[in-house]
Order: sequence, then structure tokens, then C-alpha cells
Amino acid sequence: MKEKIHPNYKESKISCACGESFETRSTINTVKVDICSKCHPFFTGREKLIDAEGRVEKFKKKYAKK
Repeated sequence: MKEKIHPNYKESKISCACGESFETRSTINTVKVDICSKCHPFFTGREKLIDAEGRVEKFKKKYAKK
């Protein structure tokens, strides 16, 4: 490998909105994510909607009549 062209990988902390956190190696010190494997619907089997502007409710209301 060539010297001085590779990034410096250091220990970093990954934090999720659900409260889960773990450590890994990355070029960034801390990373904050909205969904992790502990709270993602694909892995948990539960439906969790992240809706900041009411889009899901608007969609359900619009197409519930038909």
C-alpha cells in the first residue's frame, strides 16, 4: 500500500435515536442515526413510521375513501 494516501481510521461511537449505541472504526468520531438494526421494521417485524410532516396520515385519509 502507498503511504500517506489512506484515511486515519479511529474508534467511533454510533448513536441511534432509540438509544442504542455501539462502537466501531470510522474516519468520523461520532455518528448519529435515526434507525438502527435494533429498531428497524425489517429486523423487528414491527411497523414504525417516521413522519415529520403528517404525510402518512394525509395519504391514508386521501385513499381511505375509495
